[in-house]
Amino acid sequence: MATTLAGAGPRLWAPARHRPFQLLWLGQSLSLLGDGFSVVAFSWITLGLTGSTLALGYVLAFQAVPRALLTLVGGTLSDSWSTRTLMVASSWTRAGLMAGVGLAGLSGHLTVWMLCAAAAAFGAVDAFFQPARVSILPSVVDEQLLTPANALLGAGSRTAAVVGPAVGGVVIALTRAPVAFLVDAVCFALCGWCVASIRTRPRTAKSAAPTAEDAPKSLGARIREGVTYTWRDPRLRTVVALDTAVNFCYAGPFTVGFATLADQVLRGGSATLGVLNGSLAGGAMLGTLAGGALGGRPRVGLLVAGLAGWLGAGMAVLGLVHSTPAVIATVLAMGFAIGFQGVFGLSWIQRNIPQNVLSRVVSVDMVLGYAAAPLSLIVCGALARVDTLALFGVVACVLAATAVAVLGSRAVREMR
Repeated sequence: MATTLAGAGPRLWAPARHRPFQLLWLGQSLSLLGDGFSVVAFSWITLGLTGSTLALGYVLAFQAVPRALLTLVGGTLSDSWSTRTLMVASSWTRAGLMAGVGLAGLSGHLTVWMLCAAAAAFGAVDAFFQPARVSILPSVVDEQLLTPANALLGAGSRTAAVVGPAVGGVVIALTRAPVAFLVDAVCFALCGWCVASIRTRPRTAKSAAPTAEDAPKSLGARIREGVTYTWRDPRLRTVVALDTAVNFCYAGPFTVGFATLADQVLRGGSATLGVLNGSLAGGAMLGTLAGGALGGRPRVGLLVAGLAGWLGAGMAVLGLVHSTPAVIATVLAMGFAIGFQGVFGLSWIQRNIPQNVLSRVVSVDMVLGYAAAPLSLIVCGALARVDTLALFGVVACVLAATAVAVLGSRAVREMR
């Protein structure tokens, strides 16, 4: 045990000694930092132009819908083209879009329809970046380094997700909203430069890949092939189903639910809401780093079931307990579980799925997550009108059923 603990630190930081991974980590962090900037910048400049929350909804929808619709296309192209090339092209295109919006805003020629068009283009281009950033890792680090590498990338992404909107708000407060778009453009341009400097290893195709020996197929056929490949493997079905359930239980309960809990139950207002969100993010960060430091190949199927059960129990506590310290401790523990399991689940996918179908599997997972989020917000919004116990209780039941279903499959239980 002492030897394991002594080696945890060096194991976690082992990928950071490799130049290609350093560039990938910096590039992804800059891209996600830019994403955080863009959310604040688009929101603030739209409200400044129109004063209308409805117009803001249009702009954000114009960004979200193309991203969701084109993610399967992006994942399919990542499996046949160079993931590095797609990431570089996406980053530099987003840099150009953000620079254009910023300059139009500073010149006074920016309109809400220009914002909608830019948001739609941004979402469309981002759909090609997201699957590629996940599937590029096996061509950057050795297989034994996947778990700590995912932990470090996850820590960077979670930090960027918190820092990006905060820094974006500060930039807007000190200057003007269009300046935030220019800073955003610099982040994406630097991301493109970092990724372009990575030397990736040649792809290795395993015999299990459905397209290894096939003749060239149409884009639609390759998309269907990726969906079919994901569906036919019971282990993949389970991982994707859990990710979808977690996204469903993340979007609504951790936004609508947290806000309702902080305001109506704990009576702490926005300060308590901030603490709850910070506890979730902090717990996820700790869990991510702990998973990377632990390393090894635990039974991922049991971790999947354990995460679902743990989150279900946590949701039940949030619905029943009205003590602020107890709620904060519960949220921290839930965040830790999400971060810990996420490292091993993602590493299992990267290690076991052939590289020439990996991005398509990842994109299927992402699309289902995109679909689950708005549904969760609507359902949880309706349940919150009843009471918090109904909101968190329904979600707890969904997660408990997911855990039982996972444990019912021997193939899933034995996943490593």
